[in-house]
Amino acid sequence: MNVASTLAEAARPFVGGDLPVRLRAWDGSEAGPVDAPLVELRSPDAVRRLLRHPGELGAAQAYVTGELEVHHDLDDALTHAFAVARERGLPKRPSPADLARAVRAVAGLGLLRLPPAAPASQARIRGRLHSPLRDRRSISHHYDLSNEFYSLILEESMAYSSGYHASPSVSLEEAQRAKLDLVCRKLGLSSGSTMLDVGCGWGSLSLHAAEHFGAQVVGVTIAAEQKKFIDARIAERGLQDRVQIRLQDYREVPERDHFDAVGSIEMGEHVGEGNYPTYASVLARSVKPGGRVLVQQMSRTGKWPGGGPFIESFIAPDMYMRPVGETVAYLERGGLEVRDVHALREHYVLTVAGWLERFEKNLPRLVELVGEEVVRVWRLYLVGGSMAFRDGRMGVDQILMVRPGGPHSLPPVRDW
Repeated sequence: MNVASTLAEAARPFVGGDLPVRLRAWDGSEAGPVDAPLVELRSPDAVRRLLRHPGELGAAQAYVTGELEVHHDLDDALTHAFAVARERGLPKRPSPADLARAVRAVAGLGLLRLPPAAPASQARIRGRLHSPLRDRRSISHHYDLSNEFYSLILEESMAYSSGYHASPSVSLEEAQRAKLDLVCRKLGLSSGSTMLDVGCGWGSLSLHAAEHFGAQVVGVTIAAEQKKFIDARIAERGLQDRVQIRLQDYREVPERDHFDAVGSIEMGEHVGEGNYPTYASVLARSVKPGGRVLVQQMSRTGKWPGGGPFIESFIAPDMYMRPVGETVAYLERGGLEVRDVHALREHYVLTVAGWLERFEKNLPRLVELVGEEVVRVWRLYLVGGSMAFRDGRMGVDQILMVRPGGPHSLPPVRDW
């Protein structure tokens, strides 16, 4: 029996029957349905990784290193695999006899050896969970690839969060501008308003609020590359008197009862479950009584609050998401009154489509900047993220709040 057929037979108890894909092995042999997506195992190391880390992590390691290739549209192939898994009720627990047969089969192929070391692109974060030092290391792993890298995927404002798409046909630039306008309107910003931007990224909200709404903005980030980028843009646009960016952990923000408004766009996912009450209290104490706070944040249900083994290992170590209702409860306990929750899940699918289009267009330069392995990490990340929002495994919401203790200016009828 050839390699592909041997692996297909060994996998039957684990995949609930015939292979859901067409499998090509490193010896050129093939097995599985001819009309299914073609998956090529280019090296025995791909199987060794899967034996060491069954499921998503092993497959992701093999994919990003190029030991496993998908000769098909990646979105279609993954969608097909998810559909088969649902239909067959996978994963299944094999019987001891099935497991023994599978071990004998892979042993006969000489595969029972340790896999190579983890890919270079996999995060290696040490330290106490969500300590300031570990948080800086986690953020650096994801955000400090280089500002040029992100500029080739994001649009001009460098907004790394869901846009607001009036229709599927609007450009990524228009959708991000509409999102920033929406946030500023919800926060009630006008000339002279003071705003704190918690986790300001590359400054899209801070700069937009100052430039287009006349706000006085303080932004905080713990990513040094982002601060350098924003400071350069502040100087280019002559906004030194309206925008100040601090290299500062959110827990170190000293102001109390100070800002007219506080915004935090897709940063709360990174503070962790244990620290979320602290995050909520910082938002509440920083704004004046009666002032508005807006959080845009991803939500997730199910087994993997961090996004799953791939995301947690390669993209965003220590991230934590939860159902939106649980986040609302945290924010209320933190001292804020929730007034509106605006679900934007479908908008994220369109935003990621725009990022993917730019990613593929700029592929040669991206490979020059970060290498083939990191590019494969990002293709899997973008495609998988789009699927998660499309299929409802993840959501994203804008939560608008006010701090009690003073009159608020929210209109009785909202026409954002």
